[in-house]
Amino acid sequence: MDIMKAGSDLYDSAAYWLLNNPSEAFLVVLFLAVLLAVLGVSAMIGNRGAVTRRLAGDTVSVGGLAGAPRLRYETREGFWNNLMSAVEKRVPLIDEANRSLMQRRLLQAGFMGTGVVRNYYAVRFFLTLCLPAGFLLLAPLFGASLGNQKVVFAALGLCLAGLYLPTFWLSRRIASRQRAVAEGFPDALDMMVVCVEAGLGLDAAFNRVGAELTRTHPALATQFALVSLELRAGKSRADALRNLADRIGLDEINSFVTLMIQSDSLGTSISQTLTVHADEMRNKRMMRAEEAAHKLPVKLTIPLVLFILPCMITVIMLPAIIGIMRNLMPALSGG
Repeated sequence: MDIMKAGSDLYDSAAYWLLNNPSEAFLVVLFLAVLLAVLGVSAMIGNRGAVTRRLAGDTVSVGGLAGAPRLRYETREGFWNNLMSAVEKRVPLIDEANRSLMQRRLLQAGFMGTGVVRNYYAVRFFLTLCLPAGFLLLAPLFGASLGNQKVVFAALGLCLAGLYLPTFWLSRRIASRQRAVAEGFPDALDMMVVCVEAGLGLDAAFNRVGAELTRTHPALATQFALVSLELRAGKSRADALRNLADRIGLDEINSFVTLMIQSDSLGTSISQTLTVHADEMRNKRMMRAEEAAHKLPVKLTIPLVLFILPCMITVIMLPAIIGIMRNLMPALSGG
């Protein structure tokens, strides 16, 4: 009884504090929401510890490639993993029909591990529930009625935002990584041509080029390192190259993989194939730069019309307007 009474008193004091300190209550709820979001994102990127250590330089050389990522990712038990395991037993977080598709999209975004799909759906689940729930809990503290139509629509908007914002963020991250890979891929092909013409095999060329691109193009270097490790683990060259195309999801990489597989199966010269493909990739990069340059005048039209043109018209017309007013106003007033 004493314990129940103490709990009731604690609840009453907490409710009294919330009602009399709405700003502090808002900060507490905001802190909890941000804490859950940070835990979810950190759990998604936590399995990439090898890549983080590679960028920091605190890694062990694997076959000549310093700081190469590992093919096996260790799952670490923590608060977030235990929480997700408990929630997943009661709420089906993962859409099994789209699991393989989401796994591929997360790979393209750079999230590699066993629990990234579960963590992604968990972040969406918590954001979809916590954002509208926190808003509805705080709305009465600021004098808003829960029956107000604006409050209901705002809660529904926050629910939709929590549902679709992670998807939008993931798409933006995939596009950013693909753009970075596309920018560095012609340089990587040129280096592979040099390595193959110097006498290295294609497998060793992947290893060497990945080591050289660690600082300039880290995303592409990581993918090449994974190809090298898969080849060392015993996978065939065709399977390792197909996995490279799946992890990046870029048309340039898909054409490169198809070309390498065909050259390997038909027995043609790898060096000549790489040389021709490197020239084509350089031409494509130049065409993208020219296309962006040609789009620039069209994009400058909007700020020119909205901001610069009114200022120019004002500067040109203002002296004439002042002169007209000085000469016309006295005449109209009869002075």
